[in-house]
Amino acid sequence: MKKLAALLSVLLLAACGDGAASGGGDPAEKSIRLAYQAFPSGDLIVKNQGLLEKALPDYKITWTKFDSGASINTAFVAGAVDIAAIGSSPVARGLSAPLNIPYQVAFVLDVAGDNEALVARNGSNVTDVASLKGKKVATSFASTSHYSLLAAIEQAGLKESDLTVVDLEPQDILAAWTRGDIDAAYTWLPTLDELKKTGKVLITSRELAASGKPTLDLGVVSTAFIDAHPEAVDAWRKVEAQALDIIANDPTAASTAVGKELNLTPEEALGQLKQGVFLKPADLSSAEWLGTEDSPGKLADNLVSAAEFLKAQQKIDAVPALDVVQKAVYTKGLPGVLG
Repeated sequence: MKKLAALLSVLLLAACGDGAASGGGDPAEKSIRLAYQAFPSGDLIVKNQGLLEKALPDYKITWTKFDSGASINTAFVAGAVDIAAIGSSPVARGLSAPLNIPYQVAFVLDVAGDNEALVARNGSNVTDVASLKGKKVATSFASTSHYSLLAAIEQAGLKESDLTVVDLEPQDILAAWTRGDIDAAYTWLPTLDELKKTGKVLITSRELAASGKPTLDLGVVSTAFIDAHPEAVDAWRKVEAQALDIIANDPTAASTAVGKELNLTPEEALGQLKQGVFLKPADLSSAEWLGTEDSPGKLADNLVSAAEFLKAQQKIDAVPALDVVQKAVYTKGLPGVLG
């Protein structure tokens, strides 16, 4: 029901304007529609401290909360979003057929670590990933957690058909968990911390990354918006880099801002931030990540690998070519823009 409401609101936005008709591609329309998610990140610091509003005082800036990457992809298809925080798995899906969304990756918000994990509920008689056979497991479809769940069960020698996988948003996962309707769940913070109180962690995204299945949270921008407002995109990249610096150098400020956005104490927020992996701004333009205009980074390879996995799982129709994905990584002005 919540997904239907979210979809209807997105379509309503697209239908009634607020810059949606042009998809953010009108240079005269000085507005930015940002999609954010409630997970600990520099993006929440940018929102809470009003960094983008300070950098672009002549722009109308609107922040809209989404529950998953799948709903954000829907918003991009509807032309209702210009910039978004979204996981690498839904981005791989978005760049693949049949969606073929015209957006570009312009920032790496974080690399998933212990902030995403597969947890079994106490009393479910699940002791490891292999013992999920015949059990009911929840995750948010088309999210990084969904990708990681599929990778984890494949690694354990199971097929998706060996268990019942249900599609729930994080808040609905918590409710189903509390009722005892599910045996396990793969999800992210802050819901993950609630599940850990009455459950056992089976595997984390940090462990899956070490075994060759890394996931990330990315900042993506519609191509139409990049073409129409390149200076605004630069300003957005700079404040996201500023937020990474705050996480690294001023944990009190970072945890206070994130705590306010997630309704957590600064101590709780700091504990959650420590579970993620945050890059230094200068690292983003390295060969390991975005790369530069002259030398594409390995992020494109990561997205193609995720698409290959999704194709094998019959979640997408076709895998995009590497050069197509490389063109969907926005590196203009790097490393200069990030400092």
